[in-house]
Amino acid sequence: MRIIILGAGQVGASVAEALASEANDITVVDQSRESLGDIADRLDVRTLVGNGALPSVLRNAGMDDADMLVAVTQSDSTNLVACKLARSVFNVTTRVARLRSADYLDDKSLLDDEHFAVTHAICPEQEITDYIARLIEFPEALQVLEFANGRVTLVCVRAYEGGLLVGKPIKAMREHLPQGVDARIAAIFREHQSVDPDGNTVIEAGDEVFVLAATEFIRPVMRELRRMLKPVRRIMIAGGGNIGSRVAAALEAAHEVKVIERDPARAELVATRLQNSLVLQGEATDENVLARENIDEMDMFLALTNDDEDNIMAASLAKRLGCKRVLALINRRAYADMVQGGPIDIGLSPAQASIGSLLTFCRRGDVARVHSLRRGAAEALELVVHGDRKSSKVVGRRIEELPVIKGARIAAIVREAGDLQVVQMDGFLVDKPVARVIIPHHDTVIEENDHVVVFCSRKREVSQVEKLFQVGFQFL
Repeated sequence: MRIIILGAGQVGASVAEALASEANDITVVDQSRESLGDIADRLDVRTLVGNGALPSVLRNAGMDDADMLVAVTQSDSTNLVACKLARSVFNVTTRVARLRSADYLDDKSLLDDEHFAVTHAICPEQEITDYIARLIEFPEALQVLEFANGRVTLVCVRAYEGGLLVGKPIKAMREHLPQGVDARIAAIFREHQSVDPDGNTVIEAGDEVFVLAATEFIRPVMRELRRMLKPVRRIMIAGGGNIGSRVAAALEAAHEVKVIERDPARAELVATRLQNSLVLQGEATDENVLARENIDEMDMFLALTNDDEDNIMAASLAKRLGCKRVLALINRRAYADMVQGGPIDIGLSPAQASIGSLLTFCRRGDVARVHSLRRGAAEALELVVHGDRKSSKVVGRRIEELPVIKGARIAAIVREAGDLQVVQMDGFLVDKPVARVIIPHHDTVIEENDHVVVFCSRKREVSQVEKLFQVGFQFL
């Protein structure tokens, strides 16, 4: 597939890295030679210096033959103009735009073919806000991800010394779970290396454990791996920028929120936009400021400024001064890997946290959801199964009959049970099929229309998994 990416920032670079590994023909366009040089040094992609809102630049990038445009520059106007040109001038069928302003996202008609012609819109800042909100709900977790419209939850936790399963094989987990509750340990990372788990794998203290279960069962499953923390009530946020202010607005109704912003004018603006949060002007890296605002009484500290070093320093300082749990937004993946698990509980890469919906749209075949894991090192995919035994390599077959893809593991299956339940959608009561979450075993048979969640501990397995689930030509 020929893909043109506008923007060589964190989001654009992450998308290029994710898609370049799958034999796509990619061109990255940006006005910064330095940013393009960094990408060209790491990836096998073509680069072009120029303004992506100009038809001549798009033509030089190869838009005449492109299958997809991914416009993820920092400018909404550039992204929208590029999508409109891709549709009206170059007839590109798939056009993705990054939009930071809620005005465009609130009025979907602005994005149809008659206006800006955006096939799919993403808002990384909102994706990160939702991601952090889920982490607040599960303060013990390093990652919280949902599949099948929220029916299945995948949680990453760090196993602790004294946990019920630490020092025991994975197969012992079933002995501790309540009757009727099932779960799957999809992957284990030990000292940044993947461990392919089976029933005899022993969990060690410090392991990053990815555990998956039906959403209603995820809390009792997590208790097997680590201590449950008290619900988060008091939160301090460093940084009142786009992400910091969004997170504060999302959390302030149910939490006590304090925001520390360095710039006086920005602090005043944020204070007018928030209803129940306390906005303070000051330096989050100042020990006196944190102490004066009772950092030791906070349940969570979120360092969400635009500066990696400030975030690392502020979060480390907050932890040293007694805050129970700290998160730092860190753009450089190497920094995030280095600090997480030390003084900082969670090092969050904003680009990796926000590109899941975009990758879902870019993947081939019936991929319903994609989540980037461990800052892009691994992925979890939700695939919808189509076809029959003749046209599909998976339909009607037991899991033990499927080809072995080393590093890939089927973690859950969501299947409609046939029964109906009455639910409210858009103000109306409708009948909706009841879905059943299956934690599969070697003899589980995959059926048509199943939603299958596959964990890939290394990104290079993703294309093999997609190919396995593709439908043959006789079905099409």
